[in-house]
Amino acid sequence: MSAFTSLRPTMGLARTAAQASRSFSSSASRSVARMIITGRLAAEPELQATASGQDVIKYAIGTSYGSKENRQTSWFRVASFLPEGSQRDFILGLPKGTLVYLEGDASMRSYEDADGKRHSNLNIVQRSLEVLSRPTNSSEEH
Repeated sequence: MSAFTSLRPTMGLARTAAQASRSFSSSASRSVARMIITGRLAAEPELQATASGQDVIKYAIGTSYGSKENRQTSWFRVASFLPEGSQRDFILGLPKGTLVYLEGDASMRSYEDADGKRHSNLNIVQRSLEVLSRPTNSSEEH
């Protein structure tokens, strides 16, 4: 028996309720691609400006998988468009190696480089971020 067995009936009710409320909505349904990532910050988040002058926080999260002998890491670049304030300051103050739980909207974008070669990027825009643990020594490599 799974440890999550007791949650299944509750989760099923939530899904049914969400579907029922959707069927009575007057707005059109939208497709959404959402990602959940648990990993460590590759570096301290940075505040940058877009071409239009809008502030954006950019950071990368690394997730590792595989056995010790064949450990591999995937890197995910994330953007956050939080307005000035305590939430933005909190994220900008996170040190490299902080273990985070991220929920974000995902989209694929294709572009052509100067040589005419096509590339695709996975774009993730932060919806929520939770700190799970901070590094014991912020200068420690992870």
